[in-house]
Amino acid sequence: MSGRTSDTLIFLLVVGARFLIPLLIPRFPLPAIVACLIIDAADQTIFEKFTHLNLDNYQSYDKALDIYYLTVAYLSVIRNWTNGFAIEVARFLWYYRLLGVVAFEILEKRFLLFVFPNVFEYFFIAYEVVRTSWDPRRLTRKAVMGMAAFIWIVIKLPQEWWIHIAQNDFTDFMKESVLGSEPADGWAAAFANRPVVTAALVIGIAAVSFGVIRYARELPTKDWPTRFDVDARVPQVDVTAKPEPGLGAIQNLEQPPLRWPIFEKIILISLVSIIFTQMLQLRISGGQVFLGTAVVVALNAVLATVMARRGDDWTSLGVEFVVLAIGNSVVISLIVRTINSGQVNRGAAVFFGLLLTLLIVMYDRFRAVHQQRCGGLVEPALA
Repeated sequence: MSGRTSDTLIFLLVVGARFLIPLLIPRFPLPAIVACLIIDAADQTIFEKFTHLNLDNYQSYDKALDIYYLTVAYLSVIRNWTNGFAIEVARFLWYYRLLGVVAFEILEKRFLLFVFPNVFEYFFIAYEVVRTSWDPRRLTRKAVMGMAAFIWIVIKLPQEWWIHIAQNDFTDFMKESVLGSEPADGWAAAFANRPVVTAALVIGIAAVSFGVIRYARELPTKDWPTRFDVDARVPQVDVTAKPEPGLGAIQNLEQPPLRWPIFEKIILISLVSIIFTQMLQLRISGGQVFLGTAVVVALNAVLATVMARRGDDWTSLGVEFVVLAIGNSVVISLIVRTINSGQVNRGAAVFFGLLLTLLIVMYDRFRAVHQQRCGGLVEPALA
């Protein structure tokens, strides 16, 4: 296999994984989002070590792919979560971060990423850790707020300062400042350079592990066996049982339904699309993106409403996605042609047609799943 062919294959495998693995988040949220984190951390290292690719522009694509998998995570909140207050907190954290990223992409001021930290991701992970063994409805408002505040203040603010204000690299810092070696040295040589520091690190890790294990033994009895598949059947939890220390009684914390969900779709997809256009350096203004998104979402909602009132339905998810993707790509091309005096980037139009269709279909279907699980009726698309 030639070097160029090998480089292309590795690139396609890594980027393909970054597109496909997030689609597992709605069904297997915890392992899938952890896998996304690992791939996000390792992809550039893989490219540098095993390929000869020019990575000058990859950083923009990398950030866009981060927004993509986090958007899928937010949509899975709509699909899966049962603690209404936690849903509202997650919604606030997600849109707060999105607004910060939009501001950063427009103004290019790194401190904005510190002011608008990505608390949503770790909050999502924390909730999903609870849900593996306990009914998350047991989480009180105080517990949910405490979890979000701890992540925001103790974890994310220092991390965002380190990355975006101090602009430090963790690997270089560990090797140079902690272990006293050169950044190019291997980890084995770096650890051997300062054996006392290495021993202290091992002892520290062991102490933390011991503390975690000891704390785990004091957790309340599990509501069900550990599970990662959110669709797996679980035993019915006795809501009248006396609450155990550490969690609380099961509460009816379902948030009130959105009266106009089409507005959230427009806002969500517009913000994500604006971020993508800025990151990928496409010459489309934020106003044009918002207008195009509003038109596409409205047309899809009208079509869904007409089909529902006629008693029609898509024969399959695949047919729905393909038909809507083609239609949305054509609509986007026409909008761009009108705005830009006939100039259309067909590749960008197809890409955004696919992106918008994916988000619209997932939002509508996940919202329907959520309402069915909560015993409510699915509202019309325009309600």
